[in-house]
Amino acid sequence: LHLSAVKLAELHSDLKIQEKDELSWKKLKAEGLDEDGEKEAKLRRNLNVIMTKYGMNGKKDSQLLDTNYIKDGTESDTLDDPRLEKLWSKAKTSGKFSDEELDKLWREFKHHKEKIREYNILLETVSRTEDIHKNVINPSEENLVKEEILHNKHRELKDKLRSINQGFERLRKVSHQGYDTTSEFEEPRVIDLWDMAKSANFTEKELESFREELKHFEAKIEKHHHYQKQLEISHQKLKHVEGTGDKDHLNRNREKYAMLEEKTKELGYKVKKHLQDLSSRISQGLQHNEL
Repeated sequence: LHLSAVKLAELHSDLKIQEKDELSWKKLKAEGLDEDGEKEAKLRRNLNVIMTKYGMNGKKDSQLLDTNYIKDGTESDTLDDPRLEKLWSKAKTSGKFSDEELDKLWREFKHHKEKIREYNILLETVSRTEDIHKNVINPSEENLVKEEILHNKHRELKDKLRSINQGFERLRKVSHQGYDTTSEFEEPRVIDLWDMAKSANFTEKELESFREELKHFEAKIEKHHHYQKQLEISHQKLKHVEGTGDKDHLNRNREKYAMLEEKTKELGYKVKKHLQDLSSRISQGLQHNEL
């Protein structure tokens, strides 16, 4: 796959979550609790996202090209969108950002690219489902259930598109004006969650509680970023030591690399599960708004 040490750790975390979700679904199916197949369809969609994200879907152009994002953190991938490329180019040459802020902004651009990719995968899934539904001649109770599933998917598409539009406006604003020093959050995923939470049907007390939880979540993400950087540095040192022939030095570096790799995987898993939980709570609040 030609993935960096960090990307391999992320892949491990994503697959671990997918495996846990599939085991939960099998229990539900055995109890007859997924008759409409919506949860199974979501599992397939999630797996499709993972395969696309890490270049395992058979399409050469979909594989990420970041063999070492620490070494070359702002040039190791493309954004696949002329509007984003233009904004990023302006930001890089504006002189309004320090190197650290450029790294942070690049993470925001990459996060936005992932949101667009996930939206397109969901859109393709919905389109295929609609084509199948249109070809059904005799309406039945089962088809009414499928119509409800399609309705839910269209609502999910609407939520994702709203998040994409909000995200692009934020990138446009930051790219032109620089970072606001009074901004409450810095991590792209947390900013997305907070913007959506403010639109959801939360009381002031619930929103304040959610704000505090997001602060803890952002600290967890920052800790994960720290270990990702240490893992990549350790990986580079290990490659260097392997060429020296010093066995003692090599063993020490292997032990340190293994420890950092395991910690990075563990934190990555916790971050992604926490993100799932927070997103689910906001989604329920947004759906309540529509009702």
